[in-house]
Amino acid sequence: MPMNEQPPWGKKKKPMGPEDFLAQLIQKIRDAFENKEGAPSGGDDSGQGSPPSETPSGLFAGAGKVLAIIAAALVLQGSFSSFFTIRPGEVGIILRFGQYARTTLPGLNFKIPYIEELHKVDVESVRKEEFGFRTRAPGVASTFERKGYDMESLMLTGDKDVIEVAWIVQYKVSDPFNYLFKVRDVAKTVRDASETVTRRIVGNMDFDYVLGNREVLAANAKQELQGQVDRLECGISIVTLQLLDINPPEQVKPAFNEVNEADQDMKRLVNEAEETYNKVIPKARGSAKQIVEEAHGYAAERINRANGETTRFKAIAKEYRGAEEVTRQRLYLETMEEVLPKIDSLYVIDKSQQGLLPLFDLTRKPGKMPAPTGELNQK
Repeated sequence: MPMNEQPPWGKKKKPMGPEDFLAQLIQKIRDAFENKEGAPSGGDDSGQGSPPSETPSGLFAGAGKVLAIIAAALVLQGSFSSFFTIRPGEVGIILRFGQYARTTLPGLNFKIPYIEELHKVDVESVRKEEFGFRTRAPGVASTFERKGYDMESLMLTGDKDVIEVAWIVQYKVSDPFNYLFKVRDVAKTVRDASETVTRRIVGNMDFDYVLGNREVLAANAKQELQGQVDRLECGISIVTLQLLDINPPEQVKPAFNEVNEADQDMKRLVNEAEETYNKVIPKARGSAKQIVEEAHGYAAERINRANGETTRFKAIAKEYRGAEEVTRQRLYLETMEEVLPKIDSLYVIDKSQQGLLPLFDLTRKPGKMPAPTGELNQK
């Protein structure tokens, strides 16, 4: 068989690609319309009869092929769109004819093609809204832009002072259905509700209280904001509401700093005065109490000693009345026992003796000179 001849069973077809399939579909549609508009309506000039026109049957055959191709394409597309994958951290909301049908979990899932509609919602990511500033370059060293956002941060306090408050709201999706279909723009709703709550709370507090109690204000604002978004059925959960920066306006910052410095000086002086008071007053009270207690002790000692001496004197007087000589001798000896140990030198003088008889002092310490002779000392 020559190389240029066709085999008896026909030419072998190559696999048809998407481009060839689309080109063939367009050509079939074009051929169908050309057969409808370009078919001859009568005989030719020779007068000979023409064969009956086969245009209607060809048109219907071409349209049937087109419909078959379209149906096959729809079936193929439906088959591919029936299966879908939900990634981790997401859920799928299935609507059947526009009505909620079910919620799908992460993984491979199935839906009825052309009847059910899929909406994917990320329920793990934390969304945030910034007030009074915008993050230009997030990261370890984030940069922020505050110019042009002054109206968001300016607020009026309860004592009619102006203050700048910058804060951030972070939230997550808790109810995917409400998040998708109950509120048109959840982010704008969160911004409006958060601004309303924060301005109302700051407006009910004094300037100094707002500066020193940002944690308390942030907790109250978070609780009220969660209540508002729950009433609006936004389908979100507030993760955190944090007051980042609270400052007076730029125009009054110098005066505000001077007031703060004066307040710090006042507090410092008050603390120093309290410190001095805590040192001096308790010490004075302790000294006064000590003096009073010593006086009480001295009075008790004097009274007890007087009572003891009185009792002793009465006892001695009683003994003296019973035995005068013995008592007198005993008192003399007791007195000498008390006095003699304190005497360094002792001289005994006889009444009939004209001179002095010195005694050898055995108790004299070495190196101490004896008393001179002829001196009469009794110590």
